[in-house]
Amino acid sequence: MDKENLYQKEQPNNPLHGIKLAAILDSLVEEYGWERLAMKININCFKNNPSLKSSLKFLRKTPWARDKVERLYLDLVKKKSRQ
Repeated sequence: MDKENLYQKEQPNNPLHGIKLAAILDSLVEEYGWERLAMKININCFKNNPSLKSSLKFLRKTPWARDKVERLYLDLVKKKSRQ
């Protein structure tokens, strides 16, 4: 059994499994930009001199903020799949 199939069997109901936080944040910034992202999720690291590095550092240490980012990403994926 290859690694990919093994991971899918370990967490079959987790839509974020295998997706890195950096990729999630990249997708959100590409779709919304930092300014609109800060309006959708009220986090200072998105408002004041935002960067991928500083945002990832904050999100990795702050579970409630990471949850909001992941939910917004899942909503974006659902929206794009309907189009």
